[in-house]
Amino acid sequence: MAGVAGLLLAGLAMILMGIGLALAVAYPNLPDVADLADYRPKLPLRVLTSDGQLIGEFGEERRNLLTIREIPDVMKNAVLAIEDARFFEHSGVDYRGMMRAALANLGQAKSQGASTITMQVARNVYLSAEKSYTRKIYEVLLTFKLEHLLSKEQILEIYMNQIFLGQRAYGFSTAAQTYFGKQLKDVTIAEAAMLAGLPKAPSAYNPISNPKRARARQLYIIERMEANGFITPDQAGEAKREALKLRPAHTPTNVHAEYVAEMVRQSMVAQYGEEAYTRGLVVTTSLRANEQEAAYRALRQGILDYERRQVYRGPELFITLPTDNAARDDAIDEALAERPDNDDLLSAVVLEASPRKVIAIRQDGDPLEITGEGLRPAMSGLSEKAGPNIKIRRGAVIRVLKAGPSAWRISQLPEVESAFVAMDPRNGAVRALVGGFDFQKNKFNHVTQAWRQPGSSFKPFVYSAALEKGVTPTTVVNDAPLFYTAAETGGKPWEPKNYDGQFEGPMSIRRALAKSKNMVSIRVLQLVGTQSAQDWITRFGFDADKHPPYLTMALGAGAVTPMQMASGYAVFANGGYRVTPSLITRVVEQKGRVLYEGSAAAPPESQRAIDARNAFLMSNLLQEITRSGTAARAQATLKRPDLYGKTGTTNDSVDAWFVGFQPTVVAAAWVGYDTPRNLGSRETGGGLSLPIWIAYMTEALKGVPVEELTAPPGVIHVGNEWYYEEFGPGRGVRGLGLNDPWPGAQTNEAETAAPVVGEGAGPAPESEDRRSILDLFRN
Repeated sequence: MAGVAGLLLAGLAMILMGIGLALAVAYPNLPDVADLADYRPKLPLRVLTSDGQLIGEFGEERRNLLTIREIPDVMKNAVLAIEDARFFEHSGVDYRGMMRAALANLGQAKSQGASTITMQVARNVYLSAEKSYTRKIYEVLLTFKLEHLLSKEQILEIYMNQIFLGQRAYGFSTAAQTYFGKQLKDVTIAEAAMLAGLPKAPSAYNPISNPKRARARQLYIIERMEANGFITPDQAGEAKREALKLRPAHTPTNVHAEYVAEMVRQSMVAQYGEEAYTRGLVVTTSLRANEQEAAYRALRQGILDYERRQVYRGPELFITLPTDNAARDDAIDEALAERPDNDDLLSAVVLEASPRKVIAIRQDGDPLEITGEGLRPAMSGLSEKAGPNIKIRRGAVIRVLKAGPSAWRISQLPEVESAFVAMDPRNGAVRALVGGFDFQKNKFNHVTQAWRQPGSSFKPFVYSAALEKGVTPTTVVNDAPLFYTAAETGGKPWEPKNYDGQFEGPMSIRRALAKSKNMVSIRVLQLVGTQSAQDWITRFGFDADKHPPYLTMALGAGAVTPMQMASGYAVFANGGYRVTPSLITRVVEQKGRVLYEGSAAAPPESQRAIDARNAFLMSNLLQEITRSGTAARAQATLKRPDLYGKTGTTNDSVDAWFVGFQPTVVAAAWVGYDTPRNLGSRETGGGLSLPIWIAYMTEALKGVPVEELTAPPGVIHVGNEWYYEEFGPGRGVRGLGLNDPWPGAQTNEAETAAPVVGEGAGPAPESEDRRSILDLFRN
């Protein structure tokens, strides 16, 4: 017996000698840890609204540094209870734990745990994740150095700030925001225990993706907190019963402004290179959080309302559901992970389906029942005659929307896209911008990158040019058929039509614009001259080469972006000045040094694009459209007269627009398919885009007093109508196209219609020379 004990002691002595020799060799090669006394990890680029709401964070590490005094005791106690209960007692190495790990690892190629908090700091800051005896020796040595150099509080502070906790979150402060949407100082015992379970395996114990495993570990940590005397039995019981309110994984911020955040990211990288992701830049934008969220919700609701009118395209996926409950739950989790929720458009797996009822289940395990009106959008998929690809049956992955407190509706991911942008016409500050239905699904920013035909929403710029030629609101123009031969167009014959296919004969300019009469617009452009009109529209910021000098310009056959349209209408709204859209108002470094500060000054006279009286008369005409014309729904819904704008629907209903303003805010809404195609025979700008605009304005104009425009010098009011002084009653252009054939100004080759097919629209120019985001937003 004594001989065996002697052998064991000799063996242990040899092991200790070996370790000592290894330590002696390795110690000189250790990295310098002096900088940890002032530890500052790489900090991400953060993007904020004008009122300080976070809208984006970029960089591999999402962090928010706190001092040890700012970290609440409940969080520190939860971590200590599960990670290192003897942290304040040992010297950095738990020898008993290491001995257990060494014995467990004898004969194995890899080593196991027993890491203290100090050892984890050493490993996470300096060493790789490789599991080997050599790395473990370096880890122990670094631990000794850290314990010698830093206080226990400093080490714990570093750990609490730098540990990875899943969802790109580093540190418990960021994790509290990521998982619970609250500051760390406000977490409960139950929430702290859930967060404390993450360091061991952030993916396996993620409460969002693995709620059952996370819950089991949370309960264990609460028990450890009680056992270590950090909480009382009553507190432990209450914490176990607390229902946690988790923040969904797809909403990392409170404000949906993903397209704006990406625009800022590109701008910062262009300015500062890769350092933009690490130097803790905080970028403040001109966005208003409430208006941005209103724009996001308005756009999504408009698109989902459109989807309800479309044919059901069928489930997104079909899976086989095992009979075993555990296997079935795993299959459901895997399928829904492949088809994650799209904000309020949730994914679910069908358990039962009939024409009268569908029962589906989500990851939370609670079945939901869909009946009645909730089935209507997908009736074709519930029919006995439904094809295999659209048939809703057991194992189908579908989309559902909340339709009431306990009601659900079947929906589908939209194929159509949309864009919305609002800005202050007085200085160009962007107040809201939504570049598409969903950034994760389609990162193409339709506000700045989509070159589309504007249709009738472009007519005001042609009418603006006509005012300078003597046309007045009372000028009578004949709404009568027009036909251009192939010889006149230089291509195919062209016979433009009005949207409704009807002609109403002579009418005033005011009424013609309100009713969006195409024949009148063409005759007005003939008077102006296409070359002259092409020059005029550049005053509003449009590219001349995107609008060839053909008569189809009168019908909006050129190419524009929604941002350009908002900027163009801003000229009418602000009395004739061209303003450059601006988004970034301030850039600050981590330590508070201001790198950039923008100004919100009104434009100088040098930026005047059109005369103030032209802007006033055009605004007055646009006001008629929102009162009695194609956008009359605007004033009727918002109950205020100071609204101005124009609908636009292109040939074959490919693009739907509404662009309009109140004197303090101008906004453009667009709906269409990325690959242009018909939206539907009855889909128009007034039916698709105007509701989005109205929903946004409902929020943007809350508390904003009615602001009627004041007539500038040079205009007169006679007989309840406005005129330029020199073009008063009897002195301007009295009528156009009242004779047959129309005897207007001569046309030359540049002024004939472009070769087109269809009703009053031409081909959009190619978009290879898109204006870059940086150029568009450069101050």
